[in-house]
Amino acid sequence: MKRWTGLIIIAVAFMFAGGCVGLTNPEVEAGQEGYIFARPYYIGHGGYVKTIKGPSRYGITWRKFCVPIDMRTRTYTEPFIDATSVLAKDNLRVEFQAHLIVHIKEGGSKVVVEKYQGEDWYQQVVSEVFRTHVRDEIQKYVSLEIKNNIGKIGKEILLRLQEKYKDTPFVFEAVVVGNIQYPKNVTQAVSEKLAATQKLEKADIDIAIERKKSEKRVVEAQGIADAQKIINATLSELYLQHEAIQAQLSMAKSPNHTTVYIPVGTNGIPLVYTMGKK
Repeated sequence: MKRWTGLIIIAVAFMFAGGCVGLTNPEVEAGQEGYIFARPYYIGHGGYVKTIKGPSRYGITWRKFCVPIDMRTRTYTEPFIDATSVLAKDNLRVEFQAHLIVHIKEGGSKVVVEKYQGEDWYQQVVSEVFRTHVRDEIQKYVSLEIKNNIGKIGKEILLRLQEKYKDTPFVFEAVVVGNIQYPKNVTQAVSEKLAATQKLEKADIDIAIERKKSEKRVVEAQGIADAQKIINATLSELYLQHEAIQAQLSMAKSPNHTTVYIPVGTNGIPLVYTMGKK
């Protein structure tokens, strides 16, 4: 009898201890949805119970647990560097990063847990598909054309992801490709080409300036020639005689002479000017 009593006491103590261990109070933080599921200790059925939205607690219960799913918009970055760099259309390796902005639809945590690996949904379900689409789109372009088509590349990748996951809880908002790095020899060649182009452009500008200067000199010379033609056409013998007399008169008034006789030729009148007389 004592033996059975001892066994009963041990069994009750074991059940009591198991009960204490089995008590739970699942908690969900803000921005999360909690997938509540039961895990029986001895008897009963396990599995999905309900979904709760954070921040909240389920309450003290018997062996019920929570898988928290982050519902907020998040950015996942995939690096394509070193061995994972991508061969462009011209067979040059290009290094870059691709960023995926995504969130889960409200109420979608149950499907994420049951079909898409729960908290690891991105790494297990989306990551490699995303990387494949990125490689496919990058390889459509010659290396030096990638930077000029970043927006287009991002849109094409986004459309492919949205089509593939259209019946899932995942909402893909944007894809951004950036931080593009070319091999050093390509970068150097581009720099040299840019420098040469700048020199040619400067030479063209200098030539244009000199051409304008030359045109200006031609215009100035033409103006002088035209003016000379006009003057020559308007000068007459009487006008020239008048100008000569005026010049001689000015000389006669010089203080260095007392009396000056100015011969004017057959068609003029001699002028006499005496200093001191009015």
